Amino acid sequence: MPIKIPNDLPARRILEEEGVEVIGETDARHQDIRPLRIALLNLMPDKIRTETQIARVVGSTPLQVEMTLLNTESYRSKNVPERHLIDFYHTWDEVRHEKFDGLIVTGAPIETLPFEAVDYWDELCAILDWAQDHVCRSFHLCWGAQAALHHFHGVPKYELDRKMFGIFQHHIVTPGSSLLRGFNDEFSMPVSRHTEVRREDIPDDPDLVILAESPESGLCLMEDRAHKAVYMFNHLEYDADTLKREYERDVATGADIQLPKHYFPDDDPSRTPVNRWRSYAHLLFWNWIGEIYRSTPADISRIGSASAPSVRQTGS
Repeated sequence: MPIKIPNDLPARRILEEEGVEVIGETDARHQDIRPLRIALLNLMPDKIRTETQIARVVGSTPLQVEMTLLNTESYRSKNVPERHLIDFYHTWDEVRHEKFDGLIVTGAPIETLPFEAVDYWDELCAILDWAQDHVCRSFHLCWGAQAALHHFHGVPKYELDRKMFGIFQHHIVTPGSSLLRGFNDEFSMPVSRHTEVRREDIPDDPDLVILAESPESGLCLMEDRAHKAVYMFNHLEYDADTLKREYERDVATGADIQLPKHYFPDDDPSRTPVNRWRSYAHLLFWNWIGEIYRSTPADISRIGSASAPSVRQTGS
């Protein structure tokens, strides 16, 4: 089934060229199907690229998904045309009365700031609390995962001496997790961050489960069952050239940046990187969407109630 995104969203053309099935708002209104409603709180400066990456993996599932783009009210990005935000984005205040099957919170390039020093920290905390009664399940990426883990459990982050940067081998810690169904025991994943969350700071809580980690780059994927959340500290959603663009950007600005590890063939930045993680990205988000499908109510207004039957997408 296709992903439903606004007709004129730039991601639409890119995804259609890749063969991803996309449905416009006009066509969707004529289908007798209740799509899964996924809100994307996009905290990244390059919103268009991030929208495309998330829409690509969310749209790979067999269910129809409607994606709603959210931006913070307390901070407006200066790296995207204002017209794009006006045309395609909602603030949380505009949708806080609504219910969503899923919420995805991206990372943000503010890792080295204390959480409480972030301009929109109070608003983000309010959104995380709101999601407990208005969203069936949430998925948090990179800094967004660190932020949620800190908000709900008080877990700190630590600044690294050098950026953790490259493609790192990870292994499954908790076999049998439905989120990792179909994964190999070991798998590659892009990592790009200046901070880390440490295993020894994770509370001893049976509802807080480490799913995957790397001996080189540390914690990777966790499930917070009490808060219906997934935390991924790395970037399965990245394109093949994302680390290349980050590296070239930092070199151009004179930043002290090392070559991303295990990324360029023969460590030669003139050669084209190979995507070795794409299938795992689609699989993880497919499994997450499947969890939502099995637990979200057919009547979306009942999200947050004690019990509700699973959704069924039917129609002609």
